[in-house]
Amino acid sequence: MNIRVESDDAVATLTIDDPARLNAMGRTFWPEVREALARLESDGRTRALIVTGAGEKAFSAGGDIASFASLTDTAAKREFQRDCMRTFAAVEESPLPVIAAVNGYAMGGGCELALACDIVIAADTATFGMPETAVGLVPGFGVLRAPSAIGRHWTKLLMFTGERVDAATALRIGLAQKVVPAASLMDTARELAAAIAAKAPLAIAAGKGLVNRGVDRGEFDHSTAALTALHATDDAAEGIAAFVGKRAPTFEGR
Repeated sequence: MNIRVESDDAVATLTIDDPARLNAMGRTFWPEVREALARLESDGRTRALIVTGAGEKAFSAGGDIASFASLTDTAAKREFQRDCMRTFAAVEESPLPVIAAVNGYAMGGGCELALACDIVIAADTATFGMPETAVGLVPGFGVLRAPSAIGRHWTKLLMFTGERVDAATALRIGLAQKVVPAASLMDTARELAAAIAAKAPLAIAAGKGLVNRGVDRGEFDHSTAALTALHATDDAAEGIAAFVGKRAPTFEGR
């Protein structure tokens, strides 16, 4: 299991639980999150969810690049991208209010997962980034959601350069809504979750749906198609191989 779920009254906490690998998102992570969400949404008790990472270093360093390298078939690559998109969408569309408690690195898929959540609370030690272009790819969900949070230009800067931003910058540009000392991160998240859980759950779910109403789900298909095409390029193969081999990539633009 890549995750563990704990409940305390009306507040549940989903922890990405692989600290030795900076909570990298393995192949089974994606369906596990959807299954956990489905259980929490139907248990009749949970009214708010906190998502965080195990340990002190990382919320999640993103997708497990080494596992991506094993995807050689175009259809498998397309299905994997759809699996990721389905999981981000499940978080975004959940009737439960979802709070990201970002306790360290939120890179690539980790940053995208935070963007899928409703509220982002960051430890003052947190770092955010979307470095996928370094391996010849793009943050498929991030490019769809980051613009509404931080604007098109910040999105392009982070995506084009892979630049990392600290918690203070994340707060300033709108990637995080609160920044607190690392030692008080979970207490702050639980306090906020409990306050939200005390509100009328149907009203919270309806309000969340209305805020998200303008999101075009057709964008997912476009993003999946773009990522599938990029996965088939020589640059992506070189980028992934370089990452796995711990060397600098040489991109040829093909």
